[in-house]
Amino acid sequence: MELEIFSKVRDYLFENIKRIQKVSKTIAELDCLLSGAITAVKNNYCKPKISKRINHIKIQAGRHPVVEAMNKNEPFVPNDTYLNKDTDKTIIITGPNMAGKSTYMRQVALIVLMAHVGLYVPATSAEISITDKIFTRIGASDDVAFGQSTFMVEMLEVANILNNATSKSLALLDEIGRGTSTFDGLSIAWAVMEYISEKMNMKTLFSTHYHELTELEGVLPGVKNYRITVKEFNDEIIFLRKIVRGGANKSFGVAVAKLANLPSEVIARAKEISNNLENAEINKTIAESNLSKNSSYNQNQVSNANVIGILKDLDINKITPLSAFEILADLIEKIK
Repeated sequence: MELEIFSKVRDYLFENIKRIQKVSKTIAELDCLLSGAITAVKNNYCKPKISKRINHIKIQAGRHPVVEAMNKNEPFVPNDTYLNKDTDKTIIITGPNMAGKSTYMRQVALIVLMAHVGLYVPATSAEISITDKIFTRIGASDDVAFGQSTFMVEMLEVANILNNATSKSLALLDEIGRGTSTFDGLSIAWAVMEYISEKMNMKTLFSTHYHELTELEGVLPGVKNYRITVKEFNDEIIFLRKIVRGGANKSFGVAVAKLANLPSEVIARAKEISNNLENAEINKTIAESNLSKNSSYNQNQVSNANVIGILKDLDINKITPLSAFEILADLIEKIK
């Protein structure tokens, strides 16, 4: 009897399979459009402009749609983005761990993807160029079953980006070179930056803790420095989550380790070692290391170019007094 009933149901479905598939597809499309509309209204999304005539990515007050929805403990801090294929094609992002570098990079990629899908996006306004591919090199993972270490996986992903990206692509590169020694990692990150800047025209977000790379603004075409702002208070760090022009000069790694509740003895010793290393000037500047391929490279010229570039990009009508103070402090540090 079970088999007879099952056979009748099966035969009935088979006879009407095309109708069922058509209705299912229609319901799925309606569900997608309705979900997108409800989300857009509920979260105050905007309709992006996307066109072949637009050659840049310009996002005003962009947000990460998932982080904003999931993290109800603190208000999400929106950030602007501007990328093109000429003056602003590569953004170097510096700042401490936990400050929001990866979140910022991912939100840009998600907004671009949502715009291409046909959805409204989490921003006050957005102009998106036609993007053929979105590449990411984010996070740490290995594949031990195939004999690939974390660093090898990282290098394979970077190679895939450099070999397959086009001038219409968007690339997210997070902490290139961290899986090997400091000097090897810096050398690889440096070479990748030069290759992207000189050989490729894709739009790139490049986050790093190698602060030496911030000196590349003014040396390589289309490179601009941005940093995630933080405040130090009573030996603690406060994450402001705001991205501003300029490069960070420290990563606050020991402070982040303290947030993770490492033993106080370890934290104290780490601070002592860090101070000793800084006093020994183990991290040489780019000029001292003579790493630039340009024989006419001059550290003062680069610093001046950085300062001029930051001032040119400022819109004093759109920055807060706090951001203005942060930028001024950074400029003073650069010209000392």
